[in-house]
Amino acid sequence: QVQLVESGGGSVQAGGSLRLSCALSRRPYSRNCLGWFRQVLGKEREGVASIFTGDGRTYYADSVKGRFTISIDNAKNTVYLQMNNLKPEDTAIYYCAAADWCTGPEILAYQYRYWGQGTQVTVSS
Repeated sequence: QVQLVESGGGSVQAGGSLRLSCALSRRPYSRNCLGWFRQVLGKEREGVASIFTGDGRTYYADSVKGRFTISIDNAKNTVYLQMNNLKPEDTAIYYCAAADWCTGPEILAYQYRYWGQGTQVTVSS
């Protein structure tokens, strides 16, 4: 079991940057997946980025590719999502999630068992 706590959300103008942090209660195991998802009211939760701890492979949704970067600091048990060149359509609640057993950087919400409480990101035009 693992607890996750997100931070770093806020309001920013289009073109700006934010870095989200997700503190884990324990160090990730060697075959975990850690992911970032986002959700807008009335819409399904969308996978944004994921990383496979086994070999560091990452996956990004097409909508964020080239703008967002997911990374892990194992010394701090923290996962980051660096978000650059933000757009108004990036506005959402962002959630950090962890999956117990993966074979690659999974990105579907049902594959993740543990979730943080979410942090709001608002991008104004």
